[in-house]
Amino acid sequence: MSDATSSRGREDEAPVEPHRPTAHSLLEVAGAFLRLGCLSFGGPIAHLGYLRAEFVEKRKWLDDAHYGDLVALCQFLPGPASSQVVFALGMQRAGLLGALIASTCFTLPSALLMIGFAYGVARASDLNGAGWLHGLKLAAVAVVAQAVWGMGKKLCTDRARISLCIGSAAVLLAMPGAIAQLGVIAFGGLVGWRLYRDTIAVGAVPGGTTGPRGHVPAAAALIAFFALLVALPALASATGSHHLAIFDSFYRSGSLVFGGGHVVLPLLRAELVPRAWLTDDQFLAGYGAAQALPGPMFAFSAYLGAAMSPGPTSWLNGLWCLLGIFLPAWLLIGGALPFWHRLRAKRWAQAALAGANAAVVGVLLAALYNPVFTESVRGPRDVVAALLAFGLLEHWKAPPWLVVAASAAAGQWLLGA
Repeated sequence: MSDATSSRGREDEAPVEPHRPTAHSLLEVAGAFLRLGCLSFGGPIAHLGYLRAEFVEKRKWLDDAHYGDLVALCQFLPGPASSQVVFALGMQRAGLLGALIASTCFTLPSALLMIGFAYGVARASDLNGAGWLHGLKLAAVAVVAQAVWGMGKKLCTDRARISLCIGSAAVLLAMPGAIAQLGVIAFGGLVGWRLYRDTIAVGAVPGGTTGPRGHVPAAAALIAFFALLVALPALASATGSHHLAIFDSFYRSGSLVFGGGHVVLPLLRAELVPRAWLTDDQFLAGYGAAQALPGPMFAFSAYLGAAMSPGPTSWLNGLWCLLGIFLPAWLLIGGALPFWHRLRAKRWAQAALAGANAAVVGVLLAALYNPVFTESVRGPRDVVAALLAFGLLEHWKAPPWLVVAASAAAGQWLLGA
């Protein structure tokens, strides 16, 4: 497909009117994200695949180009990228209330399970050897592969963008890390701006050119993000409040992390263990349990909060810590998204996004190999299982939840005790 054809295709798209929150749209958001929160195994990269399958392929809330734009924005912001994409999708569909409902429903299943684990309800001895968990990992390989395949076909439509995709993946495989991810996306945006700024047509933007309404509240959210980052340590020190000190620790950890949930673990450990709020054994036990759960890794914070305050009401401290670690991501994406929608309506911005989106596909391609493939596939039998799952998703159009459940059952049957 030529650049001109691709550009005309986006230019001819009918503008999508902003979705105003209604009882129906809020229930739709709640149901969709609650189901995903129960089934999204495999970590943040796999989550992006599940989200694309649900909202690009199945529900058609947005197209691949606009989905890639959101992923690129969330990769640039600190915090859990997949959870920020969830917030952005909910906001685009049903406003701020929809965003909060989407985030809550996506996070709640894993958060409740982690709090239950802190109470001692859930017990597991060797999660790494569980056959069902291995099956879930193989399902994640298929889900991410489908996302790379589908996005690549639609976002890498010429030689330059295919080269950007392959080059980005090569760089990240050679030099993995959050800084390298930001670098390849920024470089892709620069190349896209240079190549397409005079040829790309200005296409329709979901929600018009203004995106979610209310730029003053968005600016207030960004100001609140930085104000809390500065004020919380001072308030905790001045008042001597243990609850404020806990909230500050989780808020700062959520504010300063790039690269996903696993990167936040050393930050949280440095905040909690030296202060004797938790022991290393307690910390690592919760981390082990979190590997077997769906949803965002940041839900681990609910376990930490409940474990550090044992007792009948420890769940309240778990929810307090959960709010602390997610609030920065909500403020950042809620503050940036309206300006992002206005910015991406500009010709030069869409040119830059054409290159950045190709780099995002490269980021996913690199992640498909490491860590998704390397941590899941142990031999030829696993390759066969992942290929079968991919075929069910891509060609037979089987629903992702069914593939996930079948993979877990097959893993338990083949490898379980």
